[in-house]
Amino acid sequence: KLNWWREEVARLFQRRPRHPVTRALLEPVERFNLPEEYFLEVLDGMAMDLIQHSYADFKSLQLYCYRVAGVVGLMAAEIFGYTDRRTLDYAQNLGLAFQLTNIIRDIREDGQRQRLYLPLNELTPYGLTQQDLWQPSPPESALTLIRFQISRARNFYKKAMESLPDADRYTQRSGLAMAAIYLEVLEKIHQNPRAVFNERISLSPLRKLWLTWRTLRSIKKTPS
Repeated sequence: KLNWWREEVARLFQRRPRHPVTRALLEPVERFNLPEEYFLEVLDGMAMDLIQHSYADFKSLQLYCYRVAGVVGLMAAEIFGYTDRRTLDYAQNLGLAFQLTNIIRDIREDGQRQRLYLPLNELTPYGLTQQDLWQPSPPESALTLIRFQISRARNFYKKAMESLPDADRYTQRSGLAMAAIYLEVLEKIHQNPRAVFNERISLSPLRKLWLTWRTLRSIKKTPS
C-alpha cells in the first residue's frame, strides 16, 4: 500500500492524481510550493515502521523522527508562511521535539506492540533492557533514563525557539500554540516519570484551550 502511495504521489506531481486525497492536494501543493521530496520522506518514515521495531542509537532514531515529524514541520512552515529561512530550522527542530515527546509519552502503548523508540545503546548505561521498559513497574534507573530523554526533547524545543525569527512568530503561531501544549505534557511527565509505564499522559481539552488562548494572545502581528 505504501508503494501504491509512492506512485500516487508521483502522479500528484504530474498533475494526474487518482485518489480523492491527492486530488484535494493538487491545488495546495501548487499554491504553497510543497516539494515532492517531503511527501516521499514521510512515506519513507512509514516504511521504517514496517521493518524496524527499535533503533540502535540516536542518529538512526533521529532520521526516523525527521521523516515522520521534522518534514511535517517543514511542510507546515511552508503553508503558514515565512520571510526568513531560519524559520525552516525552527520548524524542523519543533517537529523533532514533538516526536520525541510522543516517544516518551507512548512508551507503554509502543511496548504493547513490542516496539521501543528509545535508542537501545542508551539503555545499557542504566543497566536496562527493552523488557524492563515494557513492565508496569520498571527499575528506578528507568526513571532516570526518562528524565534524560525529557532533557533531550527540551533541548530541541529550545533550539526551535532560538531559531524562530521575531518576524515570523505571528505566521507560525499555530506551531507555537502546539508547542505550549506539548511542553506542558513533557513537564507533567517530568513531575511523575513512572506514570508513562502505566497510562497515557494527557491534558484536558479545557487546559489545551487555555494554553492555546494564552499563547496566541501573547503573539502580536508585526507591521509589514
